[in-house]
Amino acid sequence: MLMALGACRTAALGAHKVACTECGQVQIAYNSCRNRNCPNCQGRQRQQWVQARAGELLPVPYFHLVFTLPDALNPLCLHNPEVMYRLLFEASWYTVNKLGKDLRWVGAQLGMVAILHTWGSNLSLHPHLHCMVPAGGLSGNGQWKHSKSKGKYLFNREVMGTIFRARYAKLLRKAIQAGAIPQGDIPPGLFRKLFAKPWAPYAEQPFRKARQVVNYIGRYSHSIAIGNHRIKNIREGRVTFSYKNYRKKGKMENLRLEQWEFIRRFAMHIIPYRFIRIRHYGILSNRCKGQALKAARAALGAEAPLKAEQPKAAFNPLLPMHYCSCCGRTTMHLLLEVLPPARAGPYARAAKDNS
Repeated sequence: MLMALGACRTAALGAHKVACTECGQVQIAYNSCRNRNCPNCQGRQRQQWVQARAGELLPVPYFHLVFTLPDALNPLCLHNPEVMYRLLFEASWYTVNKLGKDLRWVGAQLGMVAILHTWGSNLSLHPHLHCMVPAGGLSGNGQWKHSKSKGKYLFNREVMGTIFRARYAKLLRKAIQAGAIPQGDIPPGLFRKLFAKPWAPYAEQPFRKARQVVNYIGRYSHSIAIGNHRIKNIREGRVTFSYKNYRKKGKMENLRLEQWEFIRRFAMHIIPYRFIRIRHYGILSNRCKGQALKAARAALGAEAPLKAEQPKAAFNPLLPMHYCSCCGRTTMHLLLEVLPPARAGPYARAAKDNS
């Protein structure tokens, strides 16, 4: 995977000559690796994902929830990331779904879009889910039911934390008993540490406009541990990058690491092979959201929002979006494709396997 990132948009992956159909400008563009951990290849996917979610919005407030695993589970996340992150998704949705069906809170089937993040601003291991939840759901008779205070309040944080912790611990015990997590990886006194402190998911006040929460959570949809804009300097075998120091109220500071330590921290956040890091649940799940959203809009007396026009691929959706250096338009036409050299085979395979 790291080889693919290093070869992205270089001659190692080949190139193509393109021409603008408007002004005739001819330019050379190197191919992308298309790896989901690459900082250069996610902008277009993020834009398309946000536009797709915008077409599914309901005229109700939306909440932004964050479910975080305590640092006592970090060793298990390093050695068994696929199992631990799958349990994080399951426990988070169980919490939202259970409280949503409770008549004391909503009494309806809710929906949720969850996005996995594993990093902190300084590249430390910090597994958590960013979730988008509408302020209400569909009842059994197809009617829309708002959450408490007409959608201004979702759930109590302490109640959410208690259910989330209990469910995750139960799922973790089952995974250990089933052999999905080796007994030798379990730190001594793990479950005692898990119940020593409360788990309090973050719950943000609902956004005034639904599109705002989509744009906000869209920043997390295809982001990676660190972007190129945060790297300030690479000199003498050390990397300097900016990060938010939350101990100083989010003040931006610079952190300098040895190059191998920087690579180690970045590698901790490589998503397991074919692991799905964006998941949809309830009335927003891919299986039933078509009918569920129609029923919700009918109950709310609303029409489907107009989808913004999506940028169209100029000639090949696998190639990056290119803008003309002369007129700035995307009306580019393929003239010639340059295949990568034979020695670039491992790069191409790494890009394909991790896409």
